[in-house]
Amino acid sequence: MTDLFWPGDERAGDLFTGGAWLRAMADVEQAWLDALAGAGIAPARADLAGLAGPGDLPALARAAEDGGNPVIALVGLLRERAGGPAAAWIHRGLTSQDVVDTALVLCARDTVARLRADLRHQAGSLARLARAHRGTVMAGRTLTQHAVPVTFGLKAAGWLAGVLDAAGTLGRLRFPVQVGGAAGTRSAVVALAGARGSADPVAAAEALAGDAARRLGLAADPPWHTRRATVTALGDALVTCTDAWGRLAADVAVLSRPEIAEVSEPAADGRGGSSAMPHKRNPVLSVLVRRAALAAPPLASTLHLASALAVDERPDGAWHAEWATLRTLARRTATAASQTRELLAGLTVDADRMAATAAGAREALTAEARAVAAFTGADAAGHGPPDGTGAAGALVDAVLDRADRFLEAHA
Repeated sequence: MTDLFWPGDERAGDLFTGGAWLRAMADVEQAWLDALAGAGIAPARADLAGLAGPGDLPALARAAEDGGNPVIALVGLLRERAGGPAAAWIHRGLTSQDVVDTALVLCARDTVARLRADLRHQAGSLARLARAHRGTVMAGRTLTQHAVPVTFGLKAAGWLAGVLDAAGTLGRLRFPVQVGGAAGTRSAVVALAGARGSADPVAAAEALAGDAARRLGLAADPPWHTRRATVTALGDALVTCTDAWGRLAADVAVLSRPEIAEVSEPAADGRGGSSAMPHKRNPVLSVLVRRAALAAPPLASTLHLASALAVDERPDGAWHAEWATLRTLARRTATAASQTRELLAGLTVDADRMAATAAGAREALTAEARAVAAFTGADAAGHGPPDGTGAAGALVDAVLDRADRFLEAHA
């Protein structure tokens, strides 16, 4: 998939494409049909794999307008192509939202798996930077001005803590199945189970939902047609990622300015050039990661707005607004994850330039120490590292301990 409006989109691969969503919806129908057959409700099963593919996307997309979603046309297509006694049982007991929501969850799970892999690599790169530059003194800056001495190791550790926070947020996500039927009561499933002689059709309906969840590798959950915390939590987790990457990309962009030149992005043929100025080497990866960080929060806000307006037993428009929003947010986050991974793996640090800048700004950087000495009557330099970096080393070590545990747990 390519997108001229979002350079780098191809890095997201097949995540949340129309083809991926179509496969996921077919997987949901397969899991449900298999559950019905396994319980003796459907008389037979059918193999739905490959019955609908990329070539069907244009027709399914056109037909989706008539029903407001693509499931109605997809079910008709699957029944027609499956044939046999199982065909009429495809989708029986489900509603369109069950299939759409569960398929979106499957797509989200794939996206999160990719993000977690990228975050592991990012954490490894940042841990190496923090260790290597634990004692690399540089000018600390607050509100754009020189403040006190810090270390580049501390800056990298701050980036690392954000990446670890993002990984933790993703790790707490749940991926539940959606099986509620027309209005979230599973009424059709209960009726089907009862008609097939179940002594407890309500329990049988719950068992079917659980079986479908197991087949898809998802969590069993009560119907959540208008309880959209699953979707908003996912959006928030994605924004937590882009927040962390945006912060470090902003730092890299500033530190790579020619007048500072303390870090530089990894070089690549043709990257960072200008159409008009041949001397330029723009920090393109940082620019594009910052773009994602700027664009992500409004998308998550749309998901929250849709959640707040999910009325009745099934939403009228709010639910529909989620699909493309979630798709866009997920793909942009996956793209930014890949770009950040590349940025950190090849980031060049100019420790000599950092030292020279810090030495040149010594008067400003030691102003706080002199103020403390004047207040206490004691030389602050005698009560901490002679370079004036205070507890920076201990703070770096605390983050590295956390990173080591994370990397070991996710090796």
